[in-house]
Amino acid sequence: MLHAFSYVAPRSLDELLAFLSSHGDDTRVFSGGTDLFVNIRSGLVSPQYVADLKTVPGLREISFTGQEGLSIGACATVNELLAHETVCERYPVLRIAGEELATLQLRNRATVVGNIVTASPCGDMTSPLLCLGTDVVLVSARGERRIPLGEFITGVKTTQIAADEIVSRLIVSTDRIDASGGYRKLKRIKGHDLGVVAVALVRAANTMLVAISSAAPTPVLLPEFDARTPVAEIQKSAQAAISPIDDVRCTSEYRRFMVDVYIRRLMEEVPA
Repeated sequence: MLHAFSYVAPRSLDELLAFLSSHGDDTRVFSGGTDLFVNIRSGLVSPQYVADLKTVPGLREISFTGQEGLSIGACATVNELLAHETVCERYPVLRIAGEELATLQLRNRATVVGNIVTASPCGDMTSPLLCLGTDVVLVSARGERRIPLGEFITGVKTTQIAADEIVSRLIVSTDRIDASGGYRKLKRIKGHDLGVVAVALVRAANTMLVAISSAAPTPVLLPEFDARTPVAEIQKSAQAAISPIDDVRCTSEYRRFMVDVYIRRLMEEVPA
């Protein structure tokens, strides 16, 4: 049975932030709602208010400038990201990972920012965004702050968002623009499923960056490697950094094994 709540549809960002300033502890915000409403039905959260970000102008924009980089608004859906020309041409690893996220129908609702804010260890967008160098922009009535994505997620489904804040957008830097990349994801079934473990790899200039999902409480970004680093050295670094668990979907031993497999495959597949 769906928990009863009051629906809030603010018409401006100032209106939304003023409401959260007064009622933030009792409010959950949403855009796609693909996680929030499942959690409400399951009894995991019971907000008094649910605030709809889609009614706030300006939060759905995806834009790019050479100075700032790629800006992904809070309400931009995954399919809108995949259809964006700059993303496809200049940040190809985001397209590759985005196509692994759920189904076409869900990607019409699910947002890129929502996938980050949920802070699931197996979120598909987090690992490639970590490799590309991404900041999270949070806003409240108190002002704006910008946090590196690697610091924003603090644990399993926990982040640095305060009760009166929203993530207004993500900013992907230009440091690795035009970099080649790849994303490998282990699933329990063929087709679309949550990741049992996943690895993203990005090559830029003479360096490589590797990030791993669903193998620790938070996605793990390894230190930057020289492009000539042997695969065994990167695998050793990955094994030291992750702490996978045994659960109903997979054993920790098999997760570790597949991390090594995916690192090797991606190093072979992603062009220098």
